[in-house]
Amino acid sequence: MRVLYVEDEKLLADAVRHNLERQGISVDIAPDGEEGLNKALSDIYDCVVLDIMLPKLSGTDILKRMREKNVQTPVIMLSALSEIETKVGHLDRGADDYLAKPFKTVELIARIKALVRRPKAIDTAKITFGDLTLDKSNATLNGTQLTAKEVEIVTEFLKNPETLISKEHLLAKVWGEDTFGEDNYVETYISRIRKLIRNVHSHAKIVAIRGLGYKLLES
Repeated sequence: MRVLYVEDEKLLADAVRHNLERQGISVDIAPDGEEGLNKALSDIYDCVVLDIMLPKLSGTDILKRMREKNVQTPVIMLSALSEIETKVGHLDRGADDYLAKPFKTVELIARIKALVRRPKAIDTAKITFGDLTLDKSNATLNGTQLTAKEVEIVTEFLKNPETLISKEHLLAKVWGEDTFGEDNYVETYISRIRKLIRNVHSHAKIVAIRGLGYKLLES
């Protein structure tokens, strides 16, 4: 599990990261709103924990931009402002949970795990681009069985057709902290997925953009 924690109080951020990592949760810290937004829009996290009061850009604005960009990562808002109007307002804007400061890390961990366990509609939906259809409920692409990693990679391309997807994005999204920077994982799986697409006689193809990444296109 990989979590983004956007918090400008360094001591608090370090303490929370330490406690989450003890539970096997990988944590990236963003100390201000601008960095938090850039990381959140990468869509590589299982959960985003957002403080509302941040330098450069507020947590409220980050949440708004995420939902405008259709990034549906679960979001927990943090704030010393505990008024019911504040809570309801952020839930209405697309937050999934709200935790008042100060909080106990054990409660934050429990809420993160609860959100990540929550079933997502897309996990059982069919995703289509051109003549390609991925059925995540049975892990098939046009009826051909895929491995779990292949499902994750194909999902990224079908969710973002005709969009440049970097190796770094795929590494972070699919392998997380277990990659050790080995981008040959990506090349190997892209080669396998290209072969699968040819074998189902699709008109779609994954093209390499030299030095930048890949795009799924329809020929």
